Amino acid sequence: MLNIKNLKAKRDDKQILKGINLDIKPGEVHAIMGPNGSGKSTLANTIAGAPGVEINDGEILLNNKSILELDPSERAQQGIFLGFQYPVEIPGVNNLYFLKAALNSILESNNEEPLDAYEMMALVKEKAALIGLDKSYLERELNVGFSGGEKKRNEILQMLLLDPQIAILDEIDSGVDIDALSAIAKGINVQREKGRSILLVTHYQRLLDHVKPDQVHVLKEGKIVKSGGFELVEQLESQGYEWLNEAGA
Repeated sequence: MLNIKNLKAKRDDKQILKGINLDIKPGEVHAIMGPNGSGKSTLANTIAGAPGVEINDGEILLNNKSILELDPSERAQQGIFLGFQYPVEIPGVNNLYFLKAALNSILESNNEEPLDAYEMMALVKEKAALIGLDKSYLERELNVGFSGGEKKRNEILQMLLLDPQIAILDEIDSGVDIDALSAIAKGINVQREKGRSILLVTHYQRLLDHVKPDQVHVLKEGKIVKSGGFELVEQLESQGYEWLNEAGA
């Protein structure tokens, strides 16, 4: 599904990613963990094509095709979704209208018929109910006045509607309570069951208790320094990252 080969990237003339290699198959969940400043969010933004990141080596392939020359909207149309760590509030933009515009843009790019208002409302209500997001939030301005958990549920709602081939979720579990965490995990597992791939950037085990990853990777100083299964999450939870320095030494 996604192949990253020797990826190196700069931000503000500072080398952040220093040779990332990663392969994610359909239906797999991969977790990226690591200390602050290790490059986790930069990796997520680089895959999605966010501005401000300069790729100076390597390749990103989606279904064996390079996406490096595609802008963010084209990458989205190809099946890449980025759930933000800090979702932006956009006053004046109705949440439902935003969701309809986004989904119909994806459908039209794939030569599919756009949904009319009735079809869209039925689909959005179905997906919102799945993650426990009250339908009243659909009529509000996009993320305006939403709590942290409501913003993150709204990101998951977007993912469920757009149904991307791979969703990159950047600290989707930060700033949420137990109920929101459970709803987020439910949305992720629904996508996984459909054969979609997930890349989770997280600091904590609590989300991974609900969404068991196929692989866990530790990113440190711009490189993946350790990969493993769920046992690696438990080791990091109990010992932190310092033992990796000792192991490397």
